[in-house]
Amino acid sequence: MRIPRDLSADQLINLLIKKLDFAVTRQVGSYIRLCTNYTGEEYRITIPNHSFIKIGTLNAILNEIANYLGINKDELIKKLFA
Repeated sequence: MRIPRDLSADQLINLLIKKLDFAVTRQVGSYIRLCTNYTGEEYRITIPNHSFIKIGTLNAILNEIANYLGINKDELIKKLFA
């Protein structure tokens, strides 16, 4: 499965909240900080609040989350976007 090319920050944040129990902890300027305890240990990630997230940035975000979950990026993409 491919990474969506036209994903906005709001769409990504909503998927992370619904499927991986992330919560918005704060926002500074155009950056939104999310936090989760999905695997039992706390994890934080910052997402740029842009209308469309660049593919390289989205790829890096998905890689970080996949590493936290201990799965590969393809499994994470299926979990979020399927």
